[in-house]
Amino acid sequence: MAIQSDGMFIVGYMVEHIRKQHFVLRRLIRMEKMEVVSHLAASISHEIRNPLTATRGFLQLLMESKDIPEDKKKYISIAVSELDQAEGIIRYYLTFAKPTPEKLEVLNLEEEIEKAIRILEPLANMNAVDIRPHLHSCKMVGNTGFLQQILINIMKNGIEAMPNGGVLSIYTKQDSSKVSIIIADEGVGMDEAQKSRLGEPYFSTKESKGTGHGMMVVFRLVETMNGSVQVDSEKRKETTITLIFPALSETTKKILLQPRPGILFKPDFHQDCRGYIRIWKNDKHPSLQNPFHCLE
Repeated sequence: MAIQSDGMFIVGYMVEHIRKQHFVLRRLIRMEKMEVVSHLAASISHEIRNPLTATRGFLQLLMESKDIPEDKKKYISIAVSELDQAEGIIRYYLTFAKPTPEKLEVLNLEEEIEKAIRILEPLANMNAVDIRPHLHSCKMVGNTGFLQQILINIMKNGIEAMPNGGVLSIYTKQDSSKVSIIIADEGVGMDEAQKSRLGEPYFSTKESKGTGHGMMVVFRLVETMNGSVQVDSEKRKETTITLIFPALSETTKKILLQPRPGILFKPDFHQDCRGYIRIWKNDKHPSLQNPFHCLE
C-alpha cells in the first residue's frame, strides 16, 4: 500500500509539473508573438506618422488661406479630422511597441471600475446586459489610462458575448500581497483551444467581427503593470477573467507620495520591489524604461 501511495504521489507530481511547463511554454510563445507585432507596429507607425504630420500641416495652411471659399474649407476640416483619427489609431498600435506609463499613482479600484462602467452603460443597455459590481476598497500602484483600457476591453467583450442579454458581474478582493479584479459574464464561453490562444495577435472568438487587438492590449498592459491574467471558461458556459496585481503596501505608498528629487529610489524590502518607480528624473539619473521594475 505504501508503494502504491508513493506511486500515486509521483504520478500526481509529474502531471502537475507537466501542466506548469505547458503553461509557461504557452506564455513564452504568446510573448514572442507579441514582441514581433510590437516591433512591426513601431516600425510601420513611425513610417506612416511622418507623411501624416506633413499632410496635416499643409491642410492647416490651406484652412488659413483667404483664397479658398469658406464652403470649401469644410472638406479640408473633414480631411484634418480623418488624419487625427489615423493618428489615434497609430498611437493605439504603438501601445504594443512601448507601453510605458508616463504617470504612476495610487489607484482606487472601486473608483476606476465605476468609471469604466459609466462609459459602457449605453452599450450594456443596448444589449440588455445588467452590470452588477460587488466592489471593496482596494488600492494598487498603476496608470489610470492603462487600467481603463484593460477594464473597458474585458467588459466590452463580456457584454458582446451576451447578445441575448445577461449579467456581467465584477468583483474585487485584496489580501496582503495582491489585489484581484474578477469579471464574469454569462456568454457563450470558450473551449480549451480558444482559451489557449486568447491574447495572441489577430486571434478573436468573434469570428469575422473581431481582430483580437483588444485582448492583446489587455495582456500587454497587464504584464507591463506586473500583473497576470487568468481565464476560466467552458463552451456554452460563463467566462471569468481574473486580473491580479501587486497590492499597495504602506512602504510603497510612502515612496510614491514622498518624491525624492533626481533619484530613482529602490526599496529595501523585496516585496516592495515589484513596481516602484521613477520618482523624479534628471540628466544624472535617467529613469527606467519600465518604471514598474526596480533598479537592480
